[in-house]
Amino acid sequence: QVQLVESGGGLVQPGGSLRLSCAASGSTFSIYAMDWYRQAPGKQRDLVATITTSGNTYYVDSVKGRFTISRDSAKNTMYLQMNGLKPEDTAVYYCNARQALQTYWGQGTQVTVSS
Repeated sequence: QVQLVESGGGLVQPGGSLRLSCAASGSTFSIYAMDWYRQAPGKQRDLVATITTSGNTYYVDSVKGRFTISRDSAKNTMYLQMNGLKPEDTAVYYCNARQALQTYWGQGTQVTVSS
């Protein structure tokens, strides 16, 4: 079992920045990749960024150049640095952790970009 806890969401003005954190605990040794997803009201949950245990990263086009995914293995924590935030980035952001047979999800953290 893996437990994930997100934090760092909030209200920010357009152009502002936030850093989300996802702290993992439990059987973290078998995680091979972690992702950030987001879900806006009335929309499906979409992938935002991925980081593997080897450090490879992937970003959807809409956040490239603005968001940076990273991880601190010693702290079992993944981060999403979000710069240049836009109103369309408003959503609940979820982290997940992938193992061979199961994927775990956090509870989500709200990000609202508004003036």
